[in-house]
Amino acid sequence: MIEEILDIKNDRRLSVFLYRAGFGCWLLYLALGAPALRTYYHYRKDVGVCCILLMVIGFSASMVYEYFHNRPRYEQKKKWLAISYLFLAGADYFLEFKEKGILLDWTLVLRWLS
Repeated sequence: MIEEILDIKNDRRLSVFLYRAGFGCWLLYLALGAPALRTYYHYRKDVGVCCILLMVIGFSASMVYEYFHNRPRYEQKKKWLAISYLFLAGADYFLEFKEKGILLDWTLVLRWLS
């Protein structure tokens, strides 16, 4: 059964599982902001990053399935995958590197995109 789930080319279950886990992390992220769970507030940023990461990986896995089984949908999702990767990279930069004083040359990123 594990071999079938990990075959992302012919089975989309793994992408659905990852996306649902990301959605669950998002719900946990919202719950950790409640005053009743103030004790666990320091985990909120970690859960938020995990949410984004699981959703982007799940979306990437679904892209592999769409590439082989539905080419027009793959072409439509391709731009959204690039946008989600840029969002994840930006979130990673602002959460990790900006506080440490590491500057990113955004002109290089913009040149690479065009």
